[in-house]
Parts: sequence; C-alpha cells; structure tokens
Amino acid sequence: MGQKNTKKNTKKKHSSQANHASLSTGTLDIAKSGIGYVVMESGDVLVRQHDQLNALHGDTVRVKIIKENIISGRKEGRITEVVHRKQTSFIGTIQMSKHFAFFIPKYEKPIPHFYVPLENLNGAKDGELVMVELVQWGSDEKKPVGRVLEVITNENVHGLAMKRLILESGFALQFSDDAMEEAARLSDAITAEELRKRKDCRKLLTFTIDPHDAKDFDDAISIQFLKNNQIEIGVHIADVSHFVTPNTALDAEAYERSTSVYLPDRVNPMLPEEISNVLCSLRPNEDKYTFSAIFTMNAHAEIMNTWIGKTVTHSDHRFTYEDVQEIIETEKGEYADEILLLNNLAQTLRSKRFESGAINFSSREVRFQLDADGNPLGVVVKESKQSHQLIEEFMLLANKTVAKFVFEKLHQGKPIPFPYRVHDLPDEKKLDPFIAFARKYGYIFHTDTPEKIAASFNKLVLDAKGKPEQQVLEQLGIRTMAKAVYTTQNIGHYGLAFEHYCHFTSPIRRYPDVQVHRIIQSILEGNPLIDKKLEEKCKHTSERERAAMETERAANKYKQVQYMQQFVGDEFEAVITGVSQHGFWAETVAHKCEGMISLVTLNKNDEFLLIESDFALVGKHSGKTYRMGDKVTVQVVQTNLDKRQIDFELVQEAGAIQARPTREKTVKKEKVARNTPKPKRNKL
Repeated sequence: MGQKNTKKNTKKKHSSQANHASLSTGTLDIAKSGIGYVVMESGDVLVRQHDQLNALHGDTVRVKIIKENIISGRKEGRITEVVHRKQTSFIGTIQMSKHFAFFIPKYEKPIPHFYVPLENLNGAKDGELVMVELVQWGSDEKKPVGRVLEVITNENVHGLAMKRLILESGFALQFSDDAMEEAARLSDAITAEELRKRKDCRKLLTFTIDPHDAKDFDDAISIQFLKNNQIEIGVHIADVSHFVTPNTALDAEAYERSTSVYLPDRVNPMLPEEISNVLCSLRPNEDKYTFSAIFTMNAHAEIMNTWIGKTVTHSDHRFTYEDVQEIIETEKGEYADEILLLNNLAQTLRSKRFESGAINFSSREVRFQLDADGNPLGVVVKESKQSHQLIEEFMLLANKTVAKFVFEKLHQGKPIPFPYRVHDLPDEKKLDPFIAFARKYGYIFHTDTPEKIAASFNKLVLDAKGKPEQQVLEQLGIRTMAKAVYTTQNIGHYGLAFEHYCHFTSPIRRYPDVQVHRIIQSILEGNPLIDKKLEEKCKHTSERERAAMETERAANKYKQVQYMQQFVGDEFEAVITGVSQHGFWAETVAHKCEGMISLVTLNKNDEFLLIESDFALVGKHSGKTYRMGDKVTVQVVQTNLDKRQIDFELVQEAGAIQARPTREKTVKKEKVARNTPKPKRNKL
C-alpha cells in the first residue's frame, strides 16, 4: 500500500498540472504532422493540434503551460491568444460550391482551408490560382474567412515561388486601399511656404550615383568650391518624412514592413512606387525636398564645419557606378574634376576609418543576369570599386555625424530616445576557434583589446589576399562577428570603429531612417520627440531586417537551383564552403552556386567524422580530410526547386581530372532584358 502511494506521489511530482496561469509569449513552429512548438528563449513548449486555437505557423502567440515534467523540463501548453500574425496573405486555389467557395492553400506547413463567401471572390473561378487575405478567424470559428486579393494568371511558376517566399516571411505583396489613396493625394509641388522652412541648395552642382537599373534615387552629392582651398560637400537624402507622416495608413504599412525586400528578379518595396520612384526619388532635372548633412572640409578631408537640416535640391546629372568608375580610371568625362576630387576625399576618409580600427572585409556581390521572364542566364560577380566606395564613405560620414549630433543633445537632462545602429564585439565562442583555425595558416591574432582584434583581422585580410585560403578565412571571420541591430542603447559600431552611428541615408527603403529624420527635425525645431516605445520599435525593425535578409538568401538559392538544372550530370571545380555532421557544402568556381555532398555518399569508402575545431570532415580509417577552403571536383546529380537544394557527388580532388566542358550559356549584354534590382547599400 505504501509503495503504491509512493509511486503515485512520484508520478504526480514528475508530471504535474500547473495550478496557476503561466503565460508566456513566443513564436509558433508547426511541423508537417501538425504538432506545434512555441519557441521562446526560456525553452520550447509543445502544443498539440487541439490546443493551437486559431494560430498559424510563424504567429506570435501567448501560451499557457498546462503540464511540465520536473525531471526533463519538458513543457506542454495551450495557446490562449494570437498576439501577431506573421502572414495574412496566402497563395492557393479556389474550389467552388453552389453558395460559397473554399480556398486551398499550397504550403508545406499545415494551413486550414479558408471559407470564402461568394461576395469575396473578386471574380475568381473554380480551380484558379489566387492570393487570398485572411480577414476573420474568431476563436470559436472552425475555418478562417478569406477574401480574394488577386487572381494569379500571368505569373510563371518561378515568379510564383518568389511571391510565396515574400508572403511566408510576413511581408505583404500589396498596399491597402487606404495607403494607396493617401499616396495618390500627395503632391510633388515645391511650395513657397515650404521653401521658407528649408535651405535652398538648388544652385549647387548636384548629382546621383546609382546602379544602372535603379529607379529610387534616395541620395545625392553636391560639391562647391569655397575660399581658402576649402570644399563644401553636401549629402542630400530624399525627405520621405515630409510625405509619410505619423498616424497615417502609409506610415503604419511602412513600419510593418520596415524594409524593402530585394530579390533577384523583383523588389517588394516598403513604400508605394509613386512615393519611392517618383515623389521622393532624386531624379535628374527635378526640384526635390531633401534632408541634408553639409560638410565644409579641406583637401585632407578634415571637417571644419557641419550643417544638418531640411533642404531643396536639384540633381543636375544622373551617374551610374560604371560611369563614375570610368572617370576615375581615365580621369576624363563630364564633371571629371569634381568626381576625382570627391574620390580623393572618399579614399582619405576610408583610410582614416581603417586607421581608427574599422574592419576591412572585402565584399563580393553575386548577381544573376536574367531574361525577360526572370530566368537566370548567367552569374556576374561584382566587387566593390572606388565608385562604390565614393558613395559609401560619404553616406557613412553622414550617418556617423547625425548619430553624434543626437547623442550630444539632452532633453530635461536625459538622452533623447534614438534608433542607433550598433554592432557589438565579436562573439568569443566563435572567435576562439576561428583564431585557432587561422593560426594553422600562419596568421596570428592579438586579443588583448577590441582594437587589437580589429587590427589582427585587417592584417589577416591584407596578408591573405590572393592566397588559396583568403575566401575561407574571410567567410569564417565574418561569421564570428555579431549582427548589427537597431537599439536605443548606443554601444557604438565595432565593425566601423564608430562611437556613434545610425541609418539616415536610405529612408525610401528603411523605416529606421524615417524615424531618424523625424527625431532630428524635432530637435532642430526645439521640441525633441520622446518616444517611450522606441526600443520596442527597434526590435521590430531589426526582426523585419533579418526576415528580409533570409528571404533574399532563399530567393538567391532558388535561382541557383533553377540555373543549375541545366548542368545535371556535369562536373565542376568547387570550393568547400561549410561542413557539418551531415556532409559538406561546396560552391562551384564557375557559377558561385552551392550544393551539398552528403555524408552518406562520403561514407561509401570510409567513415567520416566532423572535427568542429578544424572545420573539417576526417576519414576515421584513411585520415582523408575535407576542410573549408579545400578545392574539390563535384558532379551535379540532382536539383530540387521546392527544397531549394542542389545535390553534388564528389568526383575526386580538383585538378586530378579534366572537368567536362559545361553547357553554360554565353550571355551578351544586349540579350539581357533585366538584371538584379538596385542592391542595398550600407548594410552596416
């Protein structure tokens, strides 16, 4: 009898019902089986299907703990509230009945069918592919109610995949009717009343420098020669805050998105095109409202004076990066003297940054050349040249100057809440194994201070340039770095070696820049904007930025798979870019497309073990090693667009055989109908 009671008590102790409400907030992750987990920092909570309320995969939810195993710590819960829906629009097909219709979503994750009233069909017919918006789903309703937003008729399967990636990341594909109506009412007229509030810079020589396919010109540079061999340089930024004002539908949607999303074949903008490409875009030969940072400096890029405020500007010329690079290299062309002077100043600013401890990882941009239907024809690798650095350095200068301006201002003795862009010190857990790995190639790190770590990184980048290990060391070095985020806590920007930094220069595509403009203007007007919820907003914009980056990576991977379909069976030289317990990844040298060689295929001849500290897989019996940075020859054996996956098989060491000729298409510029949209700048 006593033993039975003991067993009962033990059972109760190990798996007891919670006697009080234990509510936590997290993100719901639903498996294909339907079982869900609410993911939180404190640990995941299992939620069975019947306890998921009306939540969908990716939603932010509130969960009540109903069971907890004291020994294992495993928790089980019930969702009590959907705090925020990650996704409200979905792609699928319409299934008609006599008096109503159903929407059948097409997703890997389980999503219930939607009930669509006939009046919500928007012209959709039985079997048609549509995009549907979730408009209602009460906790007591079995099915969500949907409304057809769009019948998808002209989109090919690959374009549809791009749209689905955007939606799955929680970004809307369309703007609300209210937002579009507000955008349509905006005027680009330069009024006398507004002119009186601004510095008139229209007579200054001003131009933009952007990619050849850019449509939203959000920054311009002006230059004026002064007495005493001084130069006035103006950094002029589109004044989005003049048009997008608080408590409007436009502002609410811009904040919800927080960023434009740049995919290989399209841009999903933060603002309607009427604003981003027309009203705010600093197009040539048009007067525009701008927010400016104007610097007086000497030939050594030493700043003598700074002015910050709202302006009116007039762009005299639109340059592409290629135009400017040609002027820099040939010292000839329109406004050549001004371009060459700006370039010299930019290079001086750049040198000073690195002398101050900024880290100089080389940047490589891989872009697809696309035909008129968005199909990849080829791959182009673009490296940062002096024309890019010219713009980058002046944008960094403006961002740094604005952040310092706000930091030094106080309101009632307290700092003014401000969305700084910060970058923490390298992660020690990632830094230590990287240092050990770099030492194997002969590179020594000094870790006494953050400044010495930065100096060691820069010496490594310089010494490794052109050597076989350059790519792997730079890739691993970047992975040791913390992620830059938005926050009101100004800890500085380690990678740039700036004490104060923010994003001021791209308000057309980044919401934090709009916030920065509003706060600066409020300070200039003598009535600082004190937003007590700004830190919460910073977290949201940082999360949306991460979501956009993940979407862009997924879209690029999709295009890689789409492109490599034509090469199944072919062999290529590749470089190992990552290792795991499941195998290793390799990137083809010719196309910069990454695939995986699974451990299953490697283990046919040996048993390979992961040596994490060496970033390598090592054969247990043969001692054969596959390490990051090693060259190999691979064969493309399979591609899977749905999983965005390329499967390689190892042929043998690169150079040991002659790779078979590829069927890669030769791409001529005149045949390319469109390229990647304007790339994002100043990711830091």
